[in-house]
Amino acid sequence: MIEFFKYNWIVRDEWLKWCSQLPEEELLKERIGGMNSFLHTLFHIVDVEQSWMRDIKGEKESFYEFINFSTLETIKHFSEQCKIETEKVVLNWNVEKDYEQIPCPTSNGEIENFTYGEILRHVIAHEIHHIGQLSIWSREVGLVPVSANLIRKDLFK
Repeated sequence: MIEFFKYNWIVRDEWLKWCSQLPEEELLKERIGGMNSFLHTLFHIVDVEQSWMRDIKGEKESFYEFINFSTLETIKHFSEQCKIETEKVVLNWNVEKDYEQIPCPTSNGEIENFTYGEILRHVIAHEIHHIGQLSIWSREVGLVPVSANLIRKDLFK
């Protein structure tokens, strides 16, 4: 499981670096799909990850707003903080925990149960989905996207 999180983090870091070549107006420009901009989508990826990790740890959810993280540097910092916490949760996972029920608050205040493994796999898939959107936008601005190739990232040694 940790290898897929590490894969996402490598690709995320490459996207954050990739974004440094664009002017702020391009990073914030409203686009079709995703969270409507490069920066807001990157923020959303990290925010969703930290939210699910808090659910797994049984912590009260923290609500972050994009307006407070609307620069590349603040999102990089937010991402680094989130990785530290997520790594602890993922390293605590094992096959036996896969079906452990995690109570998660919904937007309407109710509680819905998901399994530990289901949440981790959702977070992985969620990021990959949004990375695909960034790739499309990169081509729209005339640039080559970050490679999504899992091979040659030395994850499975």
